[in-house]
Amino acid sequence: MTDHISVLSLNMHKGMTPLNRRLTVHQLGDMLQQHNSDIVFLQEVQGLHHRRASKFENWPAAGHAAYLAECLAKEGIYGGNAFYPYGHHGNALICGFRLISWRNIDISENRLEKRGMLHCVYELPVSKIRLHAICVHLNLLAHDRRKQVARLVEEIQHHVPSGEPLIMAGDFNDWRNEASYVLSHDLGLTEVFQHLHGHLARSFPARWPLLPLDRIYVKHVKIEQASVGKDKLWARLSDHLPLMAKVNVQKGQQTAKS
Repeated sequence: MTDHISVLSLNMHKGMTPLNRRLTVHQLGDMLQQHNSDIVFLQEVQGLHHRRASKFENWPAAGHAAYLAECLAKEGIYGGNAFYPYGHHGNALICGFRLISWRNIDISENRLEKRGMLHCVYELPVSKIRLHAICVHLNLLAHDRRKQVARLVEEIQHHVPSGEPLIMAGDFNDWRNEASYVLSHDLGLTEVFQHLHGHLARSFPARWPLLPLDRIYVKHVKIEQASVGKDKLWARLSDHLPLMAKVNVQKGQQTAKS
């Protein structure tokens, strides 16, 4: 009894082009439909923006998470992190598996960078195992990120049973790769690109990717594939490229490390 799971993670830059001149959320919906990943981890998801809604005639009224979930015919969970007078943005998880529970945790370390950790628990369709999916966006400043990684460790230790599979993905802003050692040492997590290719994926900036800002960490799953979105259209949709992975979970496997 094996569940094969495809994953995609993207900082979607609030559904706008890198210079905020054009709305891209509709093209993003088309691209996500083509890939049809089982779980989509999204950061910088625009929940509401009155100014842009009035500027762009085809702005999704229900918010970008709801629009993209409808495109994929899956359930979308949105966790708002940054709130301002004309709107808010945050993280989202889009998935077709049965949702058991979800929570959104504020992990902000300063008033200028409001960040969050969106944690959903799903039931896998074949094995009926509980899968934990955590969507993360961390700060730009290193000392803030270290505190946030420590918070992630604490939250996972308290809220993810040690034998249950976990996928944590998002924009870690961690070009120095400080997080991987801590997450591996304290939680037993494995980064999928490091595991398969021996190095992290370069995902930013999208047009000339130099920095490994985005990650997919897993535990108690078998890693099959890991790739970066190379289609030229991705670079027109956001300032980050998407990370993609394929993993599988087999009943009885969840007590073994990746």
